[in-house]
Amino acid sequence: MKNQYFGDINDYRKYGLLRILSGGVNFKTAVCWMLTPPDGRSDGRFIDYLDEPKDWRGFDPELFDHLRGAVLTEGVRSVNAIESSTMLPETYFYSEIVSDIEVDRKQYFSTFLETAKESDLVFFDPDNGMEVQSAPFGRKNSSKYLFWHEVIATYEQGHSLLIYQHFRRQERTQFIRKFSAEFEDKLSAPEVFSFRTKNVVFFLIPQKRHLEVMTKACVVIAEGWQGQIAVDYHNGGIPDGER
Repeated sequence: MKNQYFGDINDYRKYGLLRILSGGVNFKTAVCWMLTPPDGRSDGRFIDYLDEPKDWRGFDPELFDHLRGAVLTEGVRSVNAIESSTMLPETYFYSEIVSDIEVDRKQYFSTFLETAKESDLVFFDPDNGMEVQSAPFGRKNSSKYLFWHEVIATYEQGHSLLIYQHFRRQERTQFIRKFSAEFEDKLSAPEVFSFRTKNVVFFLIPQKRHLEVMTKACVVIAEGWQGQIAVDYHNGGIPDGER
């Protein structure tokens, strides 16, 4: 995550998703922003939706009004605007900058896991998503990715997980199935949910004790964000409708 993205259309969907998954079921949530420094690019420019309340406000009026006020009225492009609000109650935010350097990265996650240990749900918000071969752990640009050993350690600590993932250059349905199967296999998860949007997908990997309430939350998301967030659940990477 970069602060320059704050308040764009992807953020609106992201916070709307989090508000239902955490606030709707009174979970304690920990958000690991995985913040990286600004890069001078214009990736956070997608804020035109804030000028179109007729089309966009209805998905989450309270959240829309907050983001519109922060971005358009106050000119704020920082996650602090969500941290200091009431949009995500019962949420702990970890806002340290994540490093490419291996020893610093290990300390970063050790500290996060210690401070987040009472949380039910952990949300990871890396710039790009899960690790790739071109940016191995401890190397340049590795800070843009979440690594499997970090995912496994967090899940084994008893947290349900929500993970941001940017689409890669491959067919998207197959991409989602592949990752869903990997999450299920590596974590021995009872179920994997995917939330597909125009540009990104979020994977929800619940602990068994959270499965019932999260399944209900997914129904609320599918209904409330129809046309913006497509919800599916997977077993072995195969959507339920195709089992």
